[in-house]
Amino acid sequence: MGSSSRSWYKLPDRIAYALFADHADGRAHDQHRRTYRGTDFAVAFDVYLARVYALAWALSLAAGVTTGIMLITAPASLFAIIISQGTSVITQLGLITVLNSLIAMTGAYTTTSVYQIHVQFVVAVILSLSAVGTVRWSVIYMGGRYLRWVTTARRAAIDRTLPSAVRYLNVLSSGSDNRRAMLRRVADTDAYGETATSIRTVLNTAAMTGNINEGLRRVARDTPAQETLGPFLLKFREHADQGEDALGNYLSMESRMLRYRQDSERQRAQGFLELLAELFVVLLVLPALVVIIITVMSLLSPGLAAPIQTIVGVVTIQEVIVYGSAVFILAVGIGAASLVESLRPADQKQQYVHPPSLIGTLTTATQNPSSAMIVFTLIGVVGAGLSVGLDVDLLVASLVGYVSYSIPVGVVAVRRARSDDAKDHELKDFVHAISGHINLGRPFVDAVTHVASDVDLGPLSNDVTDLASNLQLTTAHGGVETDLRTAALDRFVTRVGTPLAEQTVGLVIGAMDAGSDTGVVFETLQAEVGRLYHEKRSLRSGMLVYVAVGWTTALLVIGITVATSTQVFAGFARLAITSDVAGVAGGEAIDLVRDQYRLYIVTQSTMLAAGWFAGVASRGRYEALLHSGCLVAICHLVFVGTGVI
Repeated sequence: MGSSSRSWYKLPDRIAYALFADHADGRAHDQHRRTYRGTDFAVAFDVYLARVYALAWALSLAAGVTTGIMLITAPASLFAIIISQGTSVITQLGLITVLNSLIAMTGAYTTTSVYQIHVQFVVAVILSLSAVGTVRWSVIYMGGRYLRWVTTARRAAIDRTLPSAVRYLNVLSSGSDNRRAMLRRVADTDAYGETATSIRTVLNTAAMTGNINEGLRRVARDTPAQETLGPFLLKFREHADQGEDALGNYLSMESRMLRYRQDSERQRAQGFLELLAELFVVLLVLPALVVIIITVMSLLSPGLAAPIQTIVGVVTIQEVIVYGSAVFILAVGIGAASLVESLRPADQKQQYVHPPSLIGTLTTATQNPSSAMIVFTLIGVVGAGLSVGLDVDLLVASLVGYVSYSIPVGVVAVRRARSDDAKDHELKDFVHAISGHINLGRPFVDAVTHVASDVDLGPLSNDVTDLASNLQLTTAHGGVETDLRTAALDRFVTRVGTPLAEQTVGLVIGAMDAGSDTGVVFETLQAEVGRLYHEKRSLRSGMLVYVAVGWTTALLVIGITVATSTQVFAGFARLAITSDVAGVAGGEAIDLVRDQYRLYIVTQSTMLAAGWFAGVASRGRYEALLHSGCLVAICHLVFVGTGVI
C-alpha cells in the first residue's frame, strides 16, 4: 500500500519530466541553472524546471478554457458596443460594401447576425489564446524569480551566521587538526542556520567524491554568498593543507575580519534606520493634516461633500480621502515595523514558543509572551463583546478589544525581556567565574559546582544550581559522560532561554566535545560573551531614540487633532450655519460630530502605526502590542476627556 502511494505521488513528476525536462538544456535557462546552484533544493534542476513548465501549461490551459467558455456563452448584449464601433470603423473605411457582398455570397445571414456571431467567436478565441500565453509566461517567469528570491534569502542568512560559525571553528581548532571533524561540528549546530546547511553539503559532496577539498571547492563555486562563504571555504582548504597552526591563525584573522564586516553592515543599517525614522514621521503627520485641510476646504468647495455613485455605493470625495488616509497610515505602520524588525541582527531576536499542551499554555501565560498571545485573545474578544453590548460604536468596541488584548500581552513580554536581560548580565559573570576555576586546574564539573555554591548570580542562580546538579549525574564511561554533560548543558540553555545563552553555551558544548583545551575555550568564551552582551546593550540604547520618535509623533498628532476638533471644526461649524458670505457652504458642509469622528479614526490609525514602530524598535513584535495598545488607550481618553467624542 505504501509503495503504491509513493508511485502515485511520483507519477505527476514522471509525466512532467518526460514532457518538459528537455527545456533544461535550452540556452534560455542558462541563468536559471546558475541561480539554481545556490538554492540547496533537494531535486535536480531539470526536475524543478519540468515541474514549473507542467504547472505553467496546466494553469494556462485552465485559464484559456475558462475564458473561452465565459465569452462564448456570454449574452450578446455584452458585445453590442464592440459590434457598433466595429461597424462604424468598417463603414468609415469604405469596407461595408465588401462585407455585405461576402455575406450575400453565403446567403444565410444578415449583416448584423453574421457580424455579431463572428465578433463573439473571434473575441473569445483571441482572448483565450492571450490568457494561455500570458499565464504560461507568468508562471515560468515567477519560477525563475522564485529561484532568485531563495538564493537572495540564503545569501542573507549565510552572511548573518557565518561570523559565529567561524568563531566556533576558531575555538575548535585549538583541540583538533581534523578539518572534517571540525566542519561536522558546525554542520550539526542548528544555531548556524544556512551556514551549517552549506557545510553539510560540503561533507555530503566529500562523502560522494572521497575528497574533502572537492566538497569545499564545489560549495564555494555554487554558494550564493560569493563575497563571504565562497572565499572563506577556499582559504580554509588552503590553510588546512598547510597545518594546524596555519589554520588556527587564519581562522583567528578571518573571525576579526568578519566581525569588522558585520559591524560595518550594522552601521549602514543604522544610517538607513535614521532615514526611515524621518520619513516615518512625515508619513504619519501628513495624512492627519490632509484630513484637517480637506474638512475645512469643504466649506469653500461644497463639491468635496457632494455624493458620487461608485461600485461600492454612494460616497463623497471627502470620505474617500479620510478613510483612504487611515488605511494608508496603517500600511505605513506595518511596513515601517517590518523594516525595523528585519534590520535587527538575527542573533539578537528573541523567539518564544508556547508549550504544545493547553494546560502548559495556560500555566505559562504570565511568563511566556507566546502563551500570553493565545490566552489573552479571549480577554480581547470579551472586551469587544461587552463594549458592543453597552451600545458602543463598533469601531470603538474593536479598539477596546485590541487594548484589552495587547496591553496584557505586552506587559508579559516586557517582564520576560527584563528577566532575560538580567540573566544575560549574570551569564557574563558566570562565564568569568567558571574561567577562573578552570585556570586553577579544576575540571569543568567541579568549576560549575563551586560557582553554584559560592557565587550569587541573582536570577541565574537557580539555573546554575540545576546545571551543577545535572552535571553531577555524569559517569566516567566515555561517551556516556559526554552525552550526559551535553544534555545537562542543553537543559541549562533551555532554562535560561536567551539567544546569548544559546550562542555561548553551545560554543562550550562543541569545543569540549571536540577535545579542545578547556582553558582556551573559556578564555575565548569570556571575550565572546562580553562582546555579544556589549552589542546587545548598544543596540538597545541606539534603538531607544526611535521609541521616542514613535511616541513623540503619536502625541503630536493627538495634540493637533484634538485642538483642531475642539477649536477649528467647532468654529467653522458655527460659521457654516450662520454665515451669509458668498462662497461659504451651508450647514451640511461641516457636520461637527461626523467630522470629529472621522478625525478620531485617522488619529487612532496613527496611534496603531506609531505604537508598532516604537515597540518593534524597543524589543520586537511583542512589545509593539504594548506600545500600540497604550497609545490607543491614551488617544481615546483624551478625545473623551475633551468632549470630542
